[in-house]
Amino acid sequence: MRILIIEDEPRAANQLQRLLTASDFEYELLEILDTVEDTVLWFQKNDAPELVFMDIQLADGLSFEIFQKIEIEVPIIFTTAFDQYAIQAFKVNSVDYLLKPIQRDDLEIALAKFSKVNKPVPIESSILKQLLGSLQGVNKREGILVKDGNGFLQIKTSELLYCYSEDSITFGIVLGKRYIINETIDELFDSLDQNQFYKINRGQIVSKTSIQKIDPYFNHRVKLSIVNPRDQEFVVSRPKTSDFKEWMNR
Repeated sequence: MRILIIEDEPRAANQLQRLLTASDFEYELLEILDTVEDTVLWFQKNDAPELVFMDIQLADGLSFEIFQKIEIEVPIIFTTAFDQYAIQAFKVNSVDYLLKPIQRDDLEIALAKFSKVNKPVPIESSILKQLLGSLQGVNKREGILVKDGNGFLQIKTSELLYCYSEDSITFGIVLGKRYIINETIDELFDSLDQNQFYKINRGQIVSKTSIQKIDPYFNHRVKLSIVNPRDQEFVVSRPKTSDFKEWMNR
């Protein structure tokens, strides 16, 4: 079985491969892609795979944007960390969806469903437009539970300047304070209002209000001056630079 994995987190892609192997699913992995742009180019230059595993949040945007640029007539199993995305993805022309962290039993059920699917129907542009529109405003979380000594307290997302991951721990920064957040960077970002927050690279999220200045950086990237940086350097990854500038211009 010729498969394609579209996933911007290497650990998640590796875990999926391990689960596929453990489930005795015979497959040939064609490639692992991590951006909307690379996926579009890949489909334009290669024969279609027989099955696609597709993360919803990619390095340069939502994977649904792929379908605005090319027509894909391949069964898709979406992967996501949040139910709100999974529900939307399931309404699109997919085989199934898997919630992260992916469990072996759930994967085997999805593969069994895939074996019964006939040729999929291309996604209608009207459905896709409605889907993308709904996703733009779906995340409006107002508070985050954080550790405070031996207990917990809630901080307002409106007070959050930025978040970063260090040694597999997620930290959230408000003015003068740093808190531990018991979520991964991806899980946290998926729950935030993405009109106000941007995941600039694999390990950092910034709020629009925290950005003081944007400067050119080598290799076609940009570097940010952020309120209360706490020895952190904020560089927008190359695949995201163009999209980040558009986001700042909204």
